[in-house]
Amino acid sequence: MSRISSLKLSLALSALALLAACAQPAKHLDYTAFKHAHPRSILVLPPDNTTTDVNASNSVLSQMTMPLAEAGYYVIPVAVMEETFKQNGVTTAGDIQQTSPAKLREIFGADAVLYSTISQYGTQYRVLVSATVVTASAKLVDLKSGDVLWQGAATANSEEGNNNGGGGLIGMLVMAAVKQIANSLTDKSHDIAGITSYRLLHAGAPTGLLYGPRSPKYGTD
Repeated sequence: MSRISSLKLSLALSALALLAACAQPAKHLDYTAFKHAHPRSILVLPPDNTTTDVNASNSVLSQMTMPLAEAGYYVIPVAVMEETFKQNGVTTAGDIQQTSPAKLREIFGADAVLYSTISQYGTQYRVLVSATVVTASAKLVDLKSGDVLWQGAATANSEEGNNNGGGGLIGMLVMAAVKQIANSLTDKSHDIAGITSYRLLHAGAPTGLLYGPRSPKYGTD
């Protein structure tokens, strides 16, 4: 078998494995603590950025408020949160996330706090494809009890649904390189971060947040 044929077979097997994984039924979360706490307001802290892109945390943070507001929650304004910590000499996400739940509730008066981590952010060149990927995880913690009410993870990439089979091997290699340069120049990561943020923080079972009291769907899930 030629090297090209072996490569095509490997790609086909990878695609089948991905489809098989997607076909698995979604796990249902235990919402008992969430329903007991019934939070009305949420404080969103800057995401802990484990990637090498210094823009990742601000990019994702700027797009987390909308899906939470659409889910029916009052979200403490990000600018207020950042300025409050800045005035107290705390500026990094890691240090901010070390603040105790009791102190966060005392300062901001929120019912719950959202902690998050970014594990992928940016354009990646992988031989035959160049994709912009953003992956993040989060957990919602009750500021009264310290209990974890919900946790989840999400990812999005610029190549979802694209067909890269045309143009031959050389064409695919060239296209991957071109996309990497274009995505880097146009800050494609910020756009993909918006998709990831929505997927991560949307409301609705079996894995999303429960609807908040400002949503017409409150109490239906």
